[in-house]
Amino acid sequence: MKEFFKISEVANILSVSKATLRRWDSKGKLISRRHPINNYRIYHRNDLKKLENFGFIFESHKETNVALVKPLKIYTSIELFAGAGGLALGLEKSGLHCVLLNEIDKWACKTLKSNRPHWNVIEKDIKELDFTSFKGKVDIVTGGFPCQAFSYAGKQLGFEDARGTLFFEFARCVKETKPAICVGENVRGLVQHDGGKTLKGMISVLEDIGYKVLPPQILKAIHHRVPQKRERLLIVGIRKDLDIPFEFPTPQKEIYTLKDALKKGRLYPCPVPSSRGQIYPKRKKEILQLVPPGGYWRDLPVKIQKEYMQGSFYLGGGKTGMARRISWDEPCLTLTCSPAQKQTERCHPDETRPFTVREYARIQTFPDDWQFEGSISQQYKQIGNAVPVHLAEEIGLSLVKALNNFYNPKIFNLFGEEIIQKINNKNYHASL
Repeated sequence: MKEFFKISEVANILSVSKATLRRWDSKGKLISRRHPINNYRIYHRNDLKKLENFGFIFESHKETNVALVKPLKIYTSIELFAGAGGLALGLEKSGLHCVLLNEIDKWACKTLKSNRPHWNVIEKDIKELDFTSFKGKVDIVTGGFPCQAFSYAGKQLGFEDARGTLFFEFARCVKETKPAICVGENVRGLVQHDGGKTLKGMISVLEDIGYKVLPPQILKAIHHRVPQKRERLLIVGIRKDLDIPFEFPTPQKEIYTLKDALKKGRLYPCPVPSSRGQIYPKRKKEILQLVPPGGYWRDLPVKIQKEYMQGSFYLGGGKTGMARRISWDEPCLTLTCSPAQKQTERCHPDETRPFTVREYARIQTFPDDWQFEGSISQQYKQIGNAVPVHLAEEIGLSLVKALNNFYNPKIFNLFGEEIIQKINNKNYHASL
């Protein structure tokens, strides 16, 4: 393990900007040192080990071996608010079998059906669905429900009090089907939403219907084979009458960059396929041509900064996503529903243009054969809202490991995953 880390390496792993690290340095939160030869800013491993979000780099844990984690039996799931299938596809890759997917957006449903004709995709408002026929027949219910505020009123929020919210519909499905595990995922902002009351209310609802909720965790996509600084909040509930030893996905030490996403290499066997993409208006393109790879609006001449930022120029905050050109050697910033929208520009490193649809999909770790339906804006929206496929796969692997250990703990602990798979291989595949 090396002794010193460059500022760009630390920024990538912590999913913060270099400007943030410099601010931490000035405030004494994380002190940097100077390289004795080139005087570059560097960080010593002993200082980094103290950081909660960096310490795992120095741990000797064994990273998840995808090839060895296989289901000991068929584990079934229901997915709600399925979108374009990022979470569903990742769970499928981990070995889970989805028996129902619900989504209200017609273009997202067309995407799901065109890529997986055998999936049971229900295009309907979730409020109109009855899940009681699946009671006792599914192991997992998952869903990326929209974040909505609750009226907390200073008391424990119960199931009935959540009516009228889409989270209530997620909880209703869990209550009607009684899976062993329920998994909710959302943006990290849910942690602070309404001073934390919204998340606290959601946990209360799940506990009210019979689930023990583990402390929610924020997963950084860059730690899970995704070349993007995306973060997702994971809420996992275990049915109270079951003793299931769930562990959240272990952070991977290897960080992937935009180069890994768009070029032949560690993530993909070929360069990204060509596809359609949005374009910048003439003046915006002229301005972004002045921004270097890895740069943003502060790299522009001051006169142009004021022209481009307008009133925002005089406001506080870094606003590092504005006029942002991604460099090849860094993970991409979090993708949004529109790569050309002001305040969330995601400009190509070499060409002055937004990322194309297929480039967007690669950054979200979708396979190249996963096609998106609808207009180009609809396709961007579907991809931007998705859970990265590799992150979803690692969530699925954690679910599979937990269920394996629950259903057959003695054999699982004695022989390990690889031997178990060999023992059960014939029966497992026959059951499919």
